[in-house]
Amino acid sequence: MKQGGSDKKILWYSLAFMAFSTVWAFGNVINGFSEYGGLKAIISWVIIFAIYFVPYALMVGELGSAFKDAGGGVSSWVHETIGPKVAYFAGWTYWVVHMPYISQKPNASFIAASWAIFRDNRISSVNTKVLQIACLVLFLFAIWVASRGINVLKKLSTLAGSTMFIMSLLFIVMMMAAPAITNANVLDIDWSMKTFMPSFDMKFLLNLSILVFAVGGCEKISPYVNKTKDPARDFPKGMIALAIMVAVCAMLGTIAMGMMFDSNNIPEDLMTNGAYYAFQTLGQYYGLGNFFVVVYAICNLIGQFTVLIISIDAPLRMLLDCADENYIPKAMFKQNEYGTYTNGHKLVMVIVSILIIVPAFGIDSVDTLVRWLVKVNSVCMPLRYLWVFVAYIALKKAGDKFPAQYHFVKNKTVGMIFGGWCFLFTAFACIMGIYSEDRFQLILNIVTPFVLIGLGFIMPMIARRTNKK
Repeated sequence: MKQGGSDKKILWYSLAFMAFSTVWAFGNVINGFSEYGGLKAIISWVIIFAIYFVPYALMVGELGSAFKDAGGGVSSWVHETIGPKVAYFAGWTYWVVHMPYISQKPNASFIAASWAIFRDNRISSVNTKVLQIACLVLFLFAIWVASRGINVLKKLSTLAGSTMFIMSLLFIVMMMAAPAITNANVLDIDWSMKTFMPSFDMKFLLNLSILVFAVGGCEKISPYVNKTKDPARDFPKGMIALAIMVAVCAMLGTIAMGMMFDSNNIPEDLMTNGAYYAFQTLGQYYGLGNFFVVVYAICNLIGQFTVLIISIDAPLRMLLDCADENYIPKAMFKQNEYGTYTNGHKLVMVIVSILIIVPAFGIDSVDTLVRWLVKVNSVCMPLRYLWVFVAYIALKKAGDKFPAQYHFVKNKTVGMIFGGWCFLFTAFACIMGIYSEDRFQLILNIVTPFVLIGLGFIMPMIARRTNKK
């Protein structure tokens, strides 16, 4: 059989589009606009792309090229460069940081359902205890569905995600064109530098984790590095194209939002309802009423629920399928007739149920709850990126031991400096993201990542005691 024919190879621009759909989402524009002073977010995005995202993406390319046959992603890279014990912690981190992410999904599902049915922001006035109890019920139902091993949801998730992705791009195009096509009464933007220049103050640093969280995750496309025609040329071209596409969407999306929302008077509920306000207003501009907002809400509802189910199961499989039984109790590997890890699902159920219920006792506003969920995710999820940079530093330190078709930088020392920079920047952003003026939220921001990562140290102890039996 002919290997690596050109017709089987991925073109660099196809790789860029694949990566774009996994990295970027419309919610990133909303979060940046909300937390970085509206149009001032544009320069913030440009800075994060230049100093962090581009080197990060190119490092992932070299790792993917060096370990083209490694199926476990980041944990496989760490296993090859450092060893099984550290690889276990990388795998554990990748899995456990999904717990706050999973706890956010029922909340987002109810917000989407409310907009699809009522087409207004009444969800913001719901009692948080009532909402979180409903979220717990929905989550427990999702656990049951995930335990049945229903694969059709993956296709449904892809369809919903693609539709939302298309609608997000459509929003930017239609919003920019609205004044010319519909004579819409949009806000006038002052194009002077003061409108776009952010204040490089403490708030800027405290919200860095939101930007880092937004641009992370490109390690998912690492298996495709060596499937390009010429990895040494095509992968960096694809990643540079990705960076340009993401930067353009971030900037144009922010400008489109600036035409709709006053940067000096940003709604308090923008993180909760901003995307729905945007599509509702767009429908009014084009004389289509609530058509856009209902379609977006339905797609978002389907997408959030299916991602909830997939996130319960997929990261757990990544942890256990490549796990070393010296570090994880054998009981965790128990499977039912559908091939799902039953005890693993029970552990997910316990951790996420706590994460859903506890915030309701100290946060009495849905809008505040949504903002906290974004914040705690921006602190926890980037912790998995740290292992990418650990693996890259170890790869460069190993010299020519792991040959790669593509190199971000060939110099060993320069490569380690880049890896160290991205590691420190990610860690700094996560640490700064912990701070909150609200004492209850501050405690949750500290306890959540430390407890989740700390559980990873307990598992090997349990494994040593129980596996011998």
